[in-house]
Amino acid sequence: MAAFIQKLFKTRKATPIKKVARPEKQEASQPPAEDERKALLKEQEGQLSNNPEQTVLATLAIDGATAAIRLQAARGLREETYLQQVQKQAKGRDKGVYQLVKQALQSLREQQHQAQATQETIAGLIQQAKEQATSEDTKLYQARLDSLLDQWRTIEAQASTEQAQAFLEAVHQCRERQTQIEQAQQEEQRHQEQTRERQETLNLLTETLTGLTTPNTQLPSASALDALQKTQENRWLEATRDTNVSKQEQKTYEQNMLALRNFLGAIRRLDQAREALAQLEPVETASDEQTDAARQLLLDIAWPNDFPMPAELLTLKKQAGKAKSAPIETGDTERQKRLNDALTTTLTQLEAALEAKLYKESKQLLKTAQNQFQKLDGNHRKKLQARMHLLAGQFRELNDWQGFATQPKQISLCEQMEYLANQPMDPEAKAERIKELQNEWRELGGSSDRALWTRFKTASDQAYEPCKAYFEAKSDLKQANLEKRQAICRELALFLEKADWSSIDWKTAERIHQTARQEWKEAWPVDFRDNRQVQKRFDSLLKQLESPLDEERKNNEAVKQQIVEKAEALIDHEPLQEAMHQAKALQGEWQAVGITRHREDRKLWKAFRRACDEIFARRDAHRSARQEETEQADQQARNILAELVDINASSDKNRLERARTSLNQLNGQPLSKDIKSEIQELRKHLANLQKARQLHEQVDKWKALIAERISAPLASDRIPEHWPKLTGASDEPNNQDLVIRTEILTGAPSPEAHQPRRMEIQVQRLADGLGGGEEVLSSPEAIEQLIARWCLQVDDDGITAQDAERLNAALDAFLKPE
Repeated sequence: MAAFIQKLFKTRKATPIKKVARPEKQEASQPPAEDERKALLKEQEGQLSNNPEQTVLATLAIDGATAAIRLQAARGLREETYLQQVQKQAKGRDKGVYQLVKQALQSLREQQHQAQATQETIAGLIQQAKEQATSEDTKLYQARLDSLLDQWRTIEAQASTEQAQAFLEAVHQCRERQTQIEQAQQEEQRHQEQTRERQETLNLLTETLTGLTTPNTQLPSASALDALQKTQENRWLEATRDTNVSKQEQKTYEQNMLALRNFLGAIRRLDQAREALAQLEPVETASDEQTDAARQLLLDIAWPNDFPMPAELLTLKKQAGKAKSAPIETGDTERQKRLNDALTTTLTQLEAALEAKLYKESKQLLKTAQNQFQKLDGNHRKKLQARMHLLAGQFRELNDWQGFATQPKQISLCEQMEYLANQPMDPEAKAERIKELQNEWRELGGSSDRALWTRFKTASDQAYEPCKAYFEAKSDLKQANLEKRQAICRELALFLEKADWSSIDWKTAERIHQTARQEWKEAWPVDFRDNRQVQKRFDSLLKQLESPLDEERKNNEAVKQQIVEKAEALIDHEPLQEAMHQAKALQGEWQAVGITRHREDRKLWKAFRRACDEIFARRDAHRSARQEETEQADQQARNILAELVDINASSDKNRLERARTSLNQLNGQPLSKDIKSEIQELRKHLANLQKARQLHEQVDKWKALIAERISAPLASDRIPEHWPKLTGASDEPNNQDLVIRTEILTGAPSPEAHQPRRMEIQVQRLADGLGGGEEVLSSPEAIEQLIARWCLQVDDDGITAQDAERLNAALDAFLKPE
């Protein structure tokens, strides 16, 4: 349904990415607690599940706790500014996010280029439609318009409301012009048809009258003539409607129709007098009374002189003798009396209306009186003729006065209408103002001045012209919106028909419900009458969708209420770690719950959040206590470290022992990471000092044994227990080689005379080392081995004081710090 109405988007200036709030940095010597990391992870996952804003997503894409969170946040980014910021910060830092955002930016720019091309196409179609509306080329006009409409349908969904309005207005102008062309052709055809009909009517009347003036023994029936008269009157009326008729044509028609009416009236009077004719006696035996009766009958029938008299009337004329010419119009006495009374009443009403200066009533009464006066015979006319002339004159005076009084107002209305025609106004407001001015014109009773009326009518038409195009465009827009609403109903009906409520995705169903309502609202305006049935159907379908949604929401709200109750029960639960673990599990359950009503969900969420905050507030209190303990332990450790800051190799053995004892007092204390690191470094320093002191003591013992060996072989009680095993049973090198090897290991120089041999030994050692033939020993152990071999020799020939000095010098070189 998203294709029904395109929404308008406005670009928003993105705010800079803010860093996600992290727990305060702990001391370097203490690793972050696992529960804090999990809490941060849960918090960020909760942010992602609650449809976060673009700012939050951009922050999580950079500072998310895990790669999965950063990627999920990056997938949710839609705005170009945030995508660019994330791409810049992720470069060289998070390859996955960088590539994802880069592809999203590329896709977004392609969409922008496509949207721009679509907008250019839309603008081009609107321009073509406007040019088509004003084009003088009428060839293939409809075909070109249809082509434009076909192209518009393919991009209509991407057009804004203003663009759709502009295109519809241009199309309406095209259609209006096409209609005008067709109407002009139809009008011309109608005029031609009317001309033909008028000519045929005149020919038929002429032929009929010619036939009636021809002597004939048999008269036509009154019904046939009456049908002919009415048919031709209607035919002439239609043939002269909204067209120009020459005066000669109209005169000919009126003359022929008058003659036909006179003949038809005579036929009817003759039919009415046949019974009286039958009662008359022949001329030879007729009495004077019958002669007078014959004369009266002849006067009553009043046969037209232009038509041949039938035989029966010729007999009647002969019997009547010298008959007087018939009056203008005669009738029975009773009928004339009724007409006279009616005319008298009308004239009385006319006098009252003229006296009250009621123009409209006077005009209508005068017209009625004139019609009644024409129906009177000569005798009755004479009695009322003077009164008629008097009242007619009074009406002319009233008409002149009315025109004099209303003409300035009518001129003002013309000027207002002309001014209104040139004013750019909202079409609906302009149409309403036009209607008001037209009502004012009618209230003035119209105008007998045709020029003034034509001026007002022309200004009215000119003022309404833009309104006409607007209302036609609005009518089409209403029709388009009606069709969109019908399509929404069809989509909803199809969804409800196929929906399996036992396994449906409730969030999708809720989104469909919200989208349908939004798009229905946007499909406006619509015609009220046409929308009635569609609105009823939409309301019915919406109720069908809302019913299971509401039931599911209430069920989910009950589940969340249970979660709130469980969380509240954990506030005082012990142990705290278990309470926190269960609270985090409840947070996961909360996120897994489906749709709920927004207002109810907010209430439940506040209660749940309050319970969780109280649980973790206990953790914060414990953490604060631990922090205080850590600070106290750190202060104690700093005091001890300050006392031991100047300890070095020159410190005596007792002080080193006291230092180790002081450091052992800090074991098990809740120290910070930095303090622990300092203590560990000091422990290593003390260990090195102890090792160096032991090495010095050992070297002093070696020197003492070397000094003893110069004078005599070492006594058995003076030989260290491990030396025999250390020297082994290998072939012993000579004394000079032992000394040189010692100098090589300690880095001490050898005398110039022994340099060649030293080089040979070094080459040999290198070869043995590469071949793996010599066991590698640590420096102190290797040196001790060489000293042991030199001291344990039985032969005194190789033992010299110079070699002993060289060995002592080598040992001194070994003890020197590097």
